[in-house]
Amino acid sequence: MQSTVLLGPWAARGSAAPARTPERRKPAPVADPAALRAGLRPEQLVTLEALEIFRWRLAFVRRPMFQAPIPVLFDQTGSRYVVIEEDGTLDENPTLRLRP
Repeated sequence: MQSTVLLGPWAARGSAAPARTPERRKPAPVADPAALRAGLRPEQLVTLEALEIFRWRLAFVRRPMFQAPIPVLFDQTGSRYVVIEEDGTLDENPTLRLRP
């Protein structure tokens, strides 16, 4: 009795496995902190500065068209995030869907 080993689509043609190409994607550029803060309301800036004392960091700012900017902050471990509302209040349970 003879066993057959399937190695993939390239095995049937008798060629070697395809060589891996090096990663072509570039890492995301580091956002300029001043550029992230641009356009935030004074109330949002006050809340942001208060949270930075407790080592929260401004990760990104969503800027939907014709709406107020939405600053998103992460805690020092990166496990929790909050959104600063337009009036400077915190939304600790935001409905934003973040990619992993």
